[in-house]
Amino acid sequence: MHQIFLSVDNLLPDLALTVDKKRRRAVAWWLIAGVIMIIVQTLLGGVTRLTGSGLSITKWNPLFGILPPLNAKQWNDAFDGYKQIGQFKYMNSSYTLEDFKSIFFWEWLHRFWARMLGIVFAVGFVYFLIKKYFEAWMVRPFVILFLLGGLQGLIGWVMVASGLNDSHLYVDHIKLAAHFVSAMILACYTLWFALMLLIPGEKRVTDKKLNTFTTVIIVLLFVQLTYGAFMAGLKAAMAAATWPTINGMWIPDGIMSRSFINDKIAVHFMHRGLAYILLTLLIFWFFNSGRSILKNPESALRTTRRWPILLAALQVTLGIVTVLCAPMMVPGKFGSFEILAELHQMVAMFLLMSLVVNLYVVKRYEL
Repeated sequence: MHQIFLSVDNLLPDLALTVDKKRRRAVAWWLIAGVIMIIVQTLLGGVTRLTGSGLSITKWNPLFGILPPLNAKQWNDAFDGYKQIGQFKYMNSSYTLEDFKSIFFWEWLHRFWARMLGIVFAVGFVYFLIKKYFEAWMVRPFVILFLLGGLQGLIGWVMVASGLNDSHLYVDHIKLAAHFVSAMILACYTLWFALMLLIPGEKRVTDKKLNTFTTVIIVLLFVQLTYGAFMAGLKAAMAAATWPTINGMWIPDGIMSRSFINDKIAVHFMHRGLAYILLTLLIFWFFNSGRSILKNPESALRTTRRWPILLAALQVTLGIVTVLCAPMMVPGKFGSFEILAELHQMVAMFLLMSLVVNLYVVKRYEL
């Protein structure tokens, strides 16, 4: 009998570890679901921009705006609000109520999905809290996570408000970039939190140089994503719908006298140049990462190192095709160019997420 109790006692630590592992995985997959929802939300934002729908809802109503207009009076009131801004007066003055409803839908869906994202996080948080799945060290990351989520919503409204006036046809492209980049920061932070729960220490490798190299590439990619948002906000694709040159020039005339934030050609030049630099760096990174595997053959790096280079090659290809298809753009229509633009944005986000995974797998120091 004594031996039986000893055997049971020996099993208890293993059972506790198994329970903790299952709880951590449950929380991690909830966070991964959040990352996927953030990516979908960003893509809906892209559709909203490409269909010219972003300024159709002129009021910010976080609590009660979940429902669209439900009767003729509510629709007319919403349409009257849109009629007060410059986009309607100077660009869409021929719009009927039915035209307005078509653009209203995308902006409403974009905001609705944001609310669903908040609900998924809130409900999941309460559920896991009641079930006591959280550990003490998770408190701080969750506080940061919810603060980043709230900040993202605020930046989104500031962006929309920049176009709700009599002098602008679209939202400010710098605020658009801030909205996009803040969404990516939120997604990266959420993913990192999930990786802490999913990837065990034995699946990571220590390589200070590769960790630094990965960090540099991610920082450069964030700069590139910012310029991608500038391209979108400035409607710059048509300014140079040529490749490999920019309107027949490798280096546009007077490039140094142009604004690299507001000038369409200069933004084109930066966006393309950064793409080539990133692709080159990722080729070097791929071969360098191969040497790191030797330090830990069981590392997840054996698999994850392939993702960034493949996604970067696809991303550059999509970028080229998207630019060349820019003349196919038809205002108010969602066609080939818009589909390519959405794919280009989606792969960019996947590339960023793949690099975040690799940054986690390749730790800087032994812990």
